[in-house]
Amino acid sequence: MFLNRLRREFPRSIRKYYTVNSNAVNKQQDVIAKDIQMQIKATGPITVAEYMKKVLIHPMGGYYMHKDVFGAGGDFVTSPELGQVFGEMVAVWLLNEWSKVGSPKPFQIVELGPGRGSLCQDVLRVFDHFGALKSASVSLVEMSPFLSDTQARRLCLNSNAIHDQQQPFYREGVTLQGAPIKWYRNIQDVPKMFTLLVAHEFFDALPIHKFQKTDKGFREILIDINREKDLEFRYIIARDETPASKLFADASDTREHIEVSPESLVLVKDLASRFEEDGGMGLIADYGHDGTGTDTFRAFKKHQLHDPLVDAGNADLTADVDFSALRKAATEEGKVLAFGPITQNKFLLNMGIEHRVKKLEENLDEEQKKILWSSFHMMTDQDKMGSRFKFLSLLPAVLDELLKKAPVAGFN
Repeated sequence: MFLNRLRREFPRSIRKYYTVNSNAVNKQQDVIAKDIQMQIKATGPITVAEYMKKVLIHPMGGYYMHKDVFGAGGDFVTSPELGQVFGEMVAVWLLNEWSKVGSPKPFQIVELGPGRGSLCQDVLRVFDHFGALKSASVSLVEMSPFLSDTQARRLCLNSNAIHDQQQPFYREGVTLQGAPIKWYRNIQDVPKMFTLLVAHEFFDALPIHKFQKTDKGFREILIDINREKDLEFRYIIARDETPASKLFADASDTREHIEVSPESLVLVKDLASRFEEDGGMGLIADYGHDGTGTDTFRAFKKHQLHDPLVDAGNADLTADVDFSALRKAATEEGKVLAFGPITQNKFLLNMGIEHRVKKLEENLDEEQKKILWSSFHMMTDQDKMGSRFKFLSLLPAVLDELLKKAPVAGFN
C-alpha cells in the first residue's frame, strides 16, 4: 500500500552527495595506544572486545568520538550516504508493517548508531509525506558527541545539550517536521513505548571475542604488547580457558576460528522483550554471515583495509555480524519472530527500489541520472553491497497468524 503510494506521489528529488570536512583533529593520536599499553603492562593481555571498546569509544580519542568518519573524505561509505532511495525503502518497510497492526499511537522511531543522520532524515521525510508523524517522537542512540551534533544540525529546527545528569538523554530538540527528538547513550534509557527501530551498520562495531581451535579446545585470542615496536600490539592465544571461552565458545562448532559478540546477543534479547511488552518491530541491516564466518575482524582507513592493531583510534574496527546468532538469541524465548537474513539486493528489489529510481530519474539531467543509477548499482549489485549486506527483521510473536496472511514486506 505505502509502496504504491510512494511510487506515485513522492517528491522527485535526489540528495546531492557531499562530504563534511571535520575541523576536530585528534591532537593526541597516541593517547589510546598509550592507555592500552599501560593496561596490558598492569594487568596482562586484554581481549579483542576490550581493545575494540578502547579504540572506538575512548572519551579522549576514540575513533567515533571526535571526527567525521563517513564519506569520500572519511574511511568508509554507507548506503544511506549514497542517496535517498535506501532510506526511503527502509521507511516504506516501517510504514507497511506499522500499518498492518493498526498504526498504534503514540509511537517512536528509534535508530541505533545514526551516523550523520542521513537515514533518519530520509525516514522522517517519508513519514511526514504520508502524514504519519502525528503522535510520533524520535529517539537516537548515539555515543559520540561529535556525531550527535552532526545529526542535530541535519535533522533539527533547533536542539539543546542537556547537562542534567538525572536525565536519561543528553540532547533534545525538534525535527524539521516538528517531532520531538532526544539522544541517548544506551538503548536501556530509551522510553518504553511502541517502537519502530532501525539499526544500520551498528552491530558490526560492537565488541567481539575471538577464539581459535587448538588441541585443547577453543582458546581465546588476546592482544599483547608488541615488544619490538613501541605503541604497537600483537595477537597471542591464551594458554588456558578464559571466562569468555568458557561462556561463549561452543566446543561442538566445526570452524577453526569463531567470533562472538556478547553485547550484540544481550541487545537483541532486550529488543525482543521491548517488542513483546510494549509493541514494535525492528529492522537490522549490516554486513555479515549466517553462522559461517570465521576470522573477520579487520580495520578500514581511507577506504582501504588496515591492520587493526596499528594506529589505534585512527581506523575503523569492525567484524562481520553473525546473523544466525542474533536470530537465535532474539527468538529463543519465543517473544519475537525473526525473518531473514536476506541479502540487501533481495530486500531492496523486493521493496521496489528499481521502480523508485526510475520515477526519480524522470526530472533529472543526464549527469544526475548517472549518479542515481551508479548509487543504485552500488547498493544492489551482487559484487558490491548487494550480497555483502544482510537484512533481518524482528516482530512480536503475537503477530504470527497475521503475518501468515500478510507476509513481512521485503522478506517474501
